[in-house]
Amino acid sequence: MAGIGTAGTGTTDVRQYLRGLAVFAGDLPDFDPDAAPDRPEALFLDWLTGAVEAGVREPHAMTLSTVGADGTPSARALLLKNVDRHGWQFAANAASPKGRDLAANPVAALSFYWPQQARQIRVTGPVAPEPAGNSAADFLARPPGSRAEAVAGRQSQPLHDVRELERATELALERVEREPGLVVPEWTLYTVRAERVEFWQADKQRRHTRLCYLREGAEGEGWTRGRLWP
Repeated sequence: MAGIGTAGTGTTDVRQYLRGLAVFAGDLPDFDPDAAPDRPEALFLDWLTGAVEAGVREPHAMTLSTVGADGTPSARALLLKNVDRHGWQFAANAASPKGRDLAANPVAALSFYWPQQARQIRVTGPVAPEPAGNSAADFLARPPGSRAEAVAGRQSQPLHDVRELERATELALERVEREPGLVVPEWTLYTVRAERVEFWQADKQRRHTRLCYLREGAEGEGWTRGRLWP
């Protein structure tokens, strides 16, 4: 196989290489927007179940996008913790870069993409921290190794010696084992109260199906939905 490089180097041109990669391969699921439920979380759970049954790996993994105090956007992948009529939940250390972003600008966008089904879901809205008890319960439900990583702290700080990381992790795990009820105070469960949720189903002929839910009503508990152009 030819390597990837720039034009004129004797290797495959990157643009040509990317255009040659397959997209929307295999059989794709059907999606009838007219039969969609009234609330977006119901459709999300239906699609999530379908993704699990189709063998999609880590379908609860999503991209969280935030905006810092200086207006710089940032994105990273993490796991969905829960979804119900109140919103979509994820957890993070409030002292981490994403936690600081949310303190400065409490809004976020979530995106899910399941390539085996060529389905994408986009969620946007304001973000609020859950009560401390809910955050503590989420922390204690994590595996010991995950809790130890959070106890060790220093997320996103420069790492000059991997041995320092190994030692800090060992000490943190020992502490977690000694103190099974230990909770990192900064650990926070966040809820995105969606204002807009879009479901996107790809089509091999690029006649993609897009269904958008928008929150409405005096109390903000109702939804309208409609199709969008591809």
